[in-house]
Amino acid sequence: MKLNRSASWFLLAFGVWSWVIWATFVKNLIKDGSGLAFDDAGDPTAYFWVHLLLAVTSFLLGTAVGVIGFRSVRALRREKA
Repeated sequence: MKLNRSASWFLLAFGVWSWVIWATFVKNLIKDGSGLAFDDAGDPTAYFWVHLLLAVTSFLLGTAVGVIGFRSVRALRREKA
């Protein structure tokens, strides 16, 4: 299957965007002072674990989508040359 240039760049950009957004989210989750992510004793709550799992899943999916986009962009450049 071949992707066109704009679809390839979109997938690559989405992969990068996913990493930027979710890395920021995890950083903010770890520094949470509202009491949602950590209880009074400083232990992680269910909220923390669920959102960490969401972030890890998004990292994996963002990586997969970004790799597909990167490979497609690279293949299109090889075709052009």
